[in-house]
Amino acid sequence: MTQNDMQQKKFPVINLDLLPTGPESRTWSFSHYFSVWMGSVHNIPSYVTIGGFFALGLSTGQVFAVISCAALLVAVLLVLNGHAGNKYGVPFSILLRASYGGKGAILPGFFRGIVAGIMWFGLQTYAGSVAVSIFIGTFFPGFLTLGGNYDFLGLNLPGLLSFVLFWLINILFIFADVNTLGKLTKTVTVLVFIVFGGMSVWSIQLAGGIYPILAFEPTGGGNVSLILLISCISAIVATWVAPILSVSDITRYSRSDHAHSSGQFAGIVATYLLFALASISIIIGSEIAFGVPVWNVLEVVDKFDSVFAVILSLMTLALATLSVNIVGNIIPAANQLTSLFPAKLNFKKSALAVATIGVALLPWKLMENATSIFTFLNMVGALLSPVIGVMLTHYYLISKRMIDLDSVYGIPGKQAAAAFQAPALLATVLTGGLSLLGSRIEALEVFYTVSSLLGIAVSAGLYLSFYCARTFFVQKQHK
Repeated sequence: MTQNDMQQKKFPVINLDLLPTGPESRTWSFSHYFSVWMGSVHNIPSYVTIGGFFALGLSTGQVFAVISCAALLVAVLLVLNGHAGNKYGVPFSILLRASYGGKGAILPGFFRGIVAGIMWFGLQTYAGSVAVSIFIGTFFPGFLTLGGNYDFLGLNLPGLLSFVLFWLINILFIFADVNTLGKLTKTVTVLVFIVFGGMSVWSIQLAGGIYPILAFEPTGGGNVSLILLISCISAIVATWVAPILSVSDITRYSRSDHAHSSGQFAGIVATYLLFALASISIIIGSEIAFGVPVWNVLEVVDKFDSVFAVILSLMTLALATLSVNIVGNIIPAANQLTSLFPAKLNFKKSALAVATIGVALLPWKLMENATSIFTFLNMVGALLSPVIGVMLTHYYLISKRMIDLDSVYGIPGKQAAAAFQAPALLATVLTGGLSLLGSRIEALEVFYTVSSLLGIAVSAGLYLSFYCARTFFVQKQHK
């Protein structure tokens, strides 16, 4: 009998896809975790975000500082929140129950899996489909003019066909195992360093050397406020709050705590250093050379003279987008749906539902200009960052890294976790509410503009205060 069979026997009422992972399933090493988030950094929406920073007036040095600070924060948060997944082998949807309660976990799980997961899936799928369109058009130029003025809710016919094709490629990976996913991320790592390193060299040559890029000041920019710099850091962290929350979905496959912690930290820092070099040199180099900043990296690829360079770049962007879509969106969203309906859904059925709903959200609307994505990022930060604060506070300060699996899985005959944990829910709702109100009320605007950073800190403080207050009153009543 395998360890997985033993887990099934121990937890007979739980869907198989949500069981703690056994030793035979823990196959991921340092190299897997070094490469797993490569696509999450080097993807099309990430470059759009950096383009937005320059559009806001940040200088080259300021953008580099923003990226560096955000990278360190993201790396630390991924490692901290990934510890429980590795130690207990549990997915995010189950881990939530430890701090929010069996039914209370539905709310943050809905925010992560349904809202952020599905919306990000649609956004990344559209971003990858644009690369597919250019790729096909390189070989068959007539493809880009198919359908004439045909319009499907804002997409022309070539765009629609490419979207459907890339969507189907995502679907194929739903039926692959975790080891296949690991091979994909490792392949992406090699390609990313080749392609984006090459783009950096090309852009520097285009600008006439590294000095013009370092000395470049955006029109009307350079003199920005501290709060704007912090909000830009928060914007990058906001792109990560969803993966940070559900990182246990992949750390549960780690061979050891060291494999995922050192792998993720080194991978994030190294990847973001390359990203900083590539994004800054591409955007500034193109503005110096062409007079107009190219904030969409696909437009840079379209300017290459070498067909081989175009093909390699587009393939890398598509694979990077594919990897982040599977790891960061489909897996957590599908696990959450399965947790909500364990008797009716398994992982594959849930993943198909996620992919289908993601199409209906018209994600291409978020990629229309360099700054439109910020509204979405702030909303995600407002909803999800409080959950990170609660989870970290509960795991490290309250439970002292101890989780009762019988309790969170609700094993018959065992003491089940409380249905609702009021301190966690109150802290999450109050903090998220402040952030969302900040988009409407000027006095609370700071909670909206830096929602991902303040959300973590404020919710952690509120949760600890509420938890201690409840414990005090309960103890007082029993005396």
